[in-house]
Amino acid sequence: MRAWDDLPLFPKLLPSWVPGVVAGFASLHLIQKLLFPYFWADLRYLLKVLLYGLRVESYRQRGKIVTVLDKFVKLAEKQPHKAFLIYDGKVLSYRDVDRRSNRVAQVFLHHGTLKKGDTVALLMGNEPDFIHVWFGLAKLGCVVAFLNFNVRSRSLLHCLTSCEPKILIVGADLLGTLEEILPNLQKDISVWVMTKDSTFPSVHSLLDKMEAASEDPVPVSRRSASNLKSSVLYIFTSGTTGLPKAAVISHMQVLKGAAGLWAFGATAEDIIYITLPLYHSAASLLGIGGCIELGATCVLRKKFSASQFWSDCKKYNVTVIQYIGELCRYLCSQPVKDGEKNHKVRLAVGNGVRNDVWREFLNRFGAVKICEFYGATEGNICFMNHTGKIGSVGRTNFFYKLFFPFDLIKYDFQKDEPIRNKHGWCEKVKKGEAGLLISQVNAKNPFFGYAGNKRHTEKKLLSEVFKKGDLYFNTGDLMVQDHENFLYFWDRIGDTFRWKGENVATTEVSDVIVMLDFIQEANVYGVSVPDHEGKAGMASLILKQNRAMDLEQMYKQVVTYLPGYACPLFLRVQT
Repeated sequence: MRAWDDLPLFPKLLPSWVPGVVAGFASLHLIQKLLFPYFWADLRYLLKVLLYGLRVESYRQRGKIVTVLDKFVKLAEKQPHKAFLIYDGKVLSYRDVDRRSNRVAQVFLHHGTLKKGDTVALLMGNEPDFIHVWFGLAKLGCVVAFLNFNVRSRSLLHCLTSCEPKILIVGADLLGTLEEILPNLQKDISVWVMTKDSTFPSVHSLLDKMEAASEDPVPVSRRSASNLKSSVLYIFTSGTTGLPKAAVISHMQVLKGAAGLWAFGATAEDIIYITLPLYHSAASLLGIGGCIELGATCVLRKKFSASQFWSDCKKYNVTVIQYIGELCRYLCSQPVKDGEKNHKVRLAVGNGVRNDVWREFLNRFGAVKICEFYGATEGNICFMNHTGKIGSVGRTNFFYKLFFPFDLIKYDFQKDEPIRNKHGWCEKVKKGEAGLLISQVNAKNPFFGYAGNKRHTEKKLLSEVFKKGDLYFNTGDLMVQDHENFLYFWDRIGDTFRWKGENVATTEVSDVIVMLDFIQEANVYGVSVPDHEGKAGMASLILKQNRAMDLEQMYKQVVTYLPGYACPLFLRVQT
């Protein structure tokens, strides 16, 4: 007789209704997998976003505003010896960065006339002192304006005029740029350079004063924020029209940006590799801010190098990288080497990678999760591709739209404006059709606009869209939503195109070209180039009567007054 023959049969122990319930749950699970395959992934992501928002809101309701800078200072106390920043082989701990930023704050507390809320413009490349100066000024309650160091001459002066800084701080490697604009700089702007002495008249040196300054913290009251909606940064963007505009960045937006890496699954144990320029929100808010949100370590590089990228990743045990589409293509264009998958990178966070490059990147460099996202610097809407669907910038669903309302509307390309029906309302596109992305502006999802020009702020808003009194932010981007609710970037509207990861304003380029005495008219636009992201600049030119084209003078004009990415690559000349 077998030992288990006397045991009661398992089915006899169960009530008669249990098998039916089990079968019902199995059927529901099967239906969910077939009809709603992304339900649980969507739910996990949405809960993560909402929990972060509730945490911030709970602080606010208790009368305690906690900023990203506050979190950094707390980490410097909690984990003082942990590496915060690695640059060119040198390791700076959380305490090191905190103390050096204190020196910056002390210099301007005792040598300057800065008040809480004053603006300071920062013209520096990627280096640790960018972060030290940024944090030091923030500790004084200043609004810091990040200037694009590629922008030259007239455009750079325009940036300074629009943000109205009391002080301009210039990196040691950008003194040539300073020399160009110094004669035309407003006299009430105090200029400081990141050197131990200054050869420019009336220009102050900063490094020598930092070395002599105290490491003691300045009063917390200088940096304390009374409102998460108060301004903390200006980040310049070309948007969809004209010269660069200073997007107003609030404490709330910095907190949201800093949560991005965490939302994609990064942890305090990760090491983040930043090669993108710090003057962009991707590197400063998502990268540096994200590192602080996690309490992690970041490796900062002066500029991106395709040949050194993976060597750095292996050398510093990098686990999270940031990218733009061009960066991934450059890496895929490098000669194939042995052991390309022998690294620890598990997440790649960024935007703009093409489908073919996405696939090639995964095939060549291994099981790296590509975390594509969409978001404008000044915008109030963000999408995150948390499922890894190739080509998509993110997903949406009923619940996401409930908290972050947006729509895709029909657009008239001839009139360059949204289509309105006979009743004056905008119309939504169907799934699978390209439409203009607009996001509702409300108390939970505000739009903070641009500094120095109310007209630019108003131009980005659409009112009376679907009903009387509503207000939407116009992203200027065309998107497509498919039948699975994945979203795809389609194109940009307006007088800009994107090249080398930067927005190029066609009016800015044409204005520079028509300054030449042999040019009658210049029409600048973007053209697609095979195997390249974005569009390259094409200038269609009409020469003045009886004048000849002077290519040497043309070249000198554009490289003098325009950043490299804005210089036209192609010319069409009509006589």
